[in-house]
Formats: sequence, structure tokens, C-alpha cells
Amino acid sequence: MIIITGLGNPGEQYKNTRHNVGFMAIDAFAGKNDFPEFKLQKKSHSLVSEHVVDGKPVLLAKPQTFMNESGKAIKQLTAQKDSEVIVIHDDIDLPLGKLKIIKERGSAGHKGVESIIKSVGNDGLVRFRIGIGALTETPKDTKAMEIVLKSFSSEDQKIIDETINKTVDALVLYIIEGLEKAMNEYNK
Repeated sequence: MIIITGLGNPGEQYKNTRHNVGFMAIDAFAGKNDFPEFKLQKKSHSLVSEHVVDGKPVLLAKPQTFMNESGKAIKQLTAQKDSEVIVIHDDIDLPLGKLKIIKERGSAGHKGVESIIKSVGNDGLVRFRIGIGALTETPKDTKAMEIVLKSFSSEDQKIIDETINKTVDALVLYIIEGLEKAMNEYNK
């Protein structure tokens, strides 16, 4: 089974923040690939939806544990399944709208990714990093948390919407043709 997890924070106050692009990408992927409505799976503390894409079973998950505790949810999701795991998350170090697919890399300070690596390890872990960029008008000493919890301006939202569509296409390519093909096509 392929488990695709989008990282974010639950709750209306976080819905359209930069930190929630993982949730946004999962919702877009679900919509474009006819997944059923998400349902809460209490054991994994996640909203989940299952469907088949190109003959392969795919589980979509949106952990409801808050970003920094994402590993708890992933550990439960993978506990009884032989699975490959893809994590989609925001990346403040990438320019706004940049998509970068990586495998078995360190967390680069992303607390949600750190939690996952501590809980399930990094062996085989594939990540789709979506650039949210630092805000140009933000002073240098601004903490990352202040940036990631901000909403997108209408101009930035258009860029992120395009990137989310690109992420959906990259996920489909990954499922159909594998990691190398997806990396070659989208890591430009």
C-alpha cells in the first residue's frame, strides 16, 4: 500500500496557513482522483481516505495530532501495513511555489518531519517538499513559526494553487511510473 500523508495543523484557524500546504495537496489529490470523503480513524489520529490509483491501493492521511506530533500518526498508519510512505509538507527554505521530491534526507529543522523520522525512521521515506518561502517583507530575525502560521496573500495563493496542481500530477506520476521518473520530471 502507498500511504500519502499531508502535514498540517487541524482547526479552522490554521486552514489556509503556509504550514498547511500538505493538507491542501492531499485534498486536491483526493478530489482529482475520486477518493471518498475523509473519515476520522481514531487509532491513527488521522483523517483518512482509501482508493485505488492505477491498480495500486492508496491511503491518504491528514494527521490530526498537530504538526510537531505527526510521527505518532504515521507510526500508527504504518504499524500493520507493508507500505511505502510519502510525506507532503511545507518548506520555508524553498522559494515560494518550488516543488522538490527527495528520499531519505534529514529533516532540515522541520519539526513535523523530525517527529516522523524519530517515530518510523528515514529508510525509504519519500518527501514532497512544497516551497512556501520566507516572506520578503519579513525582518531577518523573525522566527519561522511566525512565517509558517501566516496565510497566503492572494498573489501567493495563486502560485501555491499552481504548485499544488503540479504536486498532484507528480504524485500520480510517482504511483504509475515510480520515484525516479517523478524526480526527473519535477525536480527542475
